[in-house]
Amino acid sequence: MTSTAVRIETPVIEVSHVSTRFGTAVVHRDVSLTVVRGEVFAIAGGNGCGKSTLLREIIGLLAPTTGTIRLLGTDSRQLTHSNGSPLHRRFGVMFQHGALFSSMTLAENVAVPLREHTPLSAEAIRDIVALKIALVGLPPDSAIKFPSELSGGMRRRAALARAIVMDPELLFLDEPTTGLDIDARLRMWATIRQLVAEGAGVLLTTHYLEEAEALAQRVVVLNRGRVAASGTMQEIRAHVSQRRIRCL
Repeated sequence: MTSTAVRIETPVIEVSHVSTRFGTAVVHRDVSLTVVRGEVFAIAGGNGCGKSTLLREIIGLLAPTTGTIRLLGTDSRQLTHSNGSPLHRRFGVMFQHGALFSSMTLAENVAVPLREHTPLSAEAIRDIVALKIALVGLPPDSAIKFPSELSGGMRRRAALARAIVMDPELLFLDEPTTGLDIDARLRMWATIRQLVAEGAGVLLTTHYLEEAEALAQRVVVLNRGRVAASGTMQEIRAHVSQRRIRCL
């Protein structure tokens, strides 16, 4: 008698019936999605569709009006600075446009999570930061530069280095290549694929359908605050018109 092993996929993100309003403006209407451990998941849609707002709700920076969100088994509403720190060590965030501290060098920016969340020595932090800067493809001499001295692509890579400096199990990438030229975009894709190959799960937002297709196993498309389509990009292209998946 033989037995068949059943693979149980563990959800790392569970968004259930989320609606979001700011005054009279409705951002989300009954949005639900589930992300499982180890996958690359994309939230796609045009500008103003609520992609970045949903990401911020997932990581606890905003609270939805109704519905629930669980991140790594914890209700996202509990992710305050005081009680969320242990969980914060398990995920990294690359915000849209980088969100680097202008008064800090690149290396100092990358080191911020290590200084806030670990007891590591200055020497150990310096070594880890140098490693992550190299991993995202930045030259060593960029470490002493300030954000204003970096190109847009370099600022994105610096933000990515900061997001991965704690070796998180889950990465959030908010519009990681918006505004970059095609060469810089392809380099960023290659870096993200390398991180995934090393075991990181990824949730990214994007308005580039080709980016979702290049990187993600599954995609949710937001349109007018609702989930307009979900599945693989092949399934979405087969069943949903280009007009429908724009944010109108």
